[in-house]
Amino acid sequence: MENRKLIAACKKQDTNAQRELYETFAPRMMGLCMMYCKDTDTAQDMLHDGFLKVFTNIKKYSGRGSFEGWMRRVFVNTILEHFRKEKRKLQFISEEMEEPQHEMMDENLERLFDDSITEDTLLKMIQELPDGYRTVFSLYVFEDMSHREIGKQLGIKEAASRSQYSRAKSALKTKINEYIANNNG
Repeated sequence: MENRKLIAACKKQDTNAQRELYETFAPRMMGLCMMYCKDTDTAQDMLHDGFLKVFTNIKKYSGRGSFEGWMRRVFVNTILEHFRKEKRKLQFISEEMEEPQHEMMDENLERLFDDSITEDTLLKMIQELPDGYRTVFSLYVFEDMSHREIGKQLGIKEAASRSQYSRAKSALKTKINEYIANNNG
């Protein structure tokens, strides 16, 4: 079924359309959930909660802009809500720490990645990051949120978001270099 018709049917709570929408978008949304958590069970819970919110709020989708983009935003908000609801402690480093070194902040993100690393391998490396690093990195890189927005969403200072991002990049760079050294020699 065409997306526009599928969305219209979902707005009418057509269970067959909801099933088709789920089957169409679940793999991509599960990938999104996996970027924010380490284990599949938690990601499955987030996936379930996200689709419940999509189906509950689909009438709010105006038809302007990408439906997948709208759905992604619902999922990111669901994931962040999950962290808050569970009172999960994101392991943020003290906000009083010094600012990250400028050369690290100025480094292009693309320079972190190597063509020999698969998307699955990179996702696994991101999942291995400490919770705070992984969350800030994912929000900044994949959701295109500013450090100010991230700080507001997570209840931290903008400087702490920048620091978490910088440290996440540094940790990923180390993991990537180790991977390359172990697989090219």
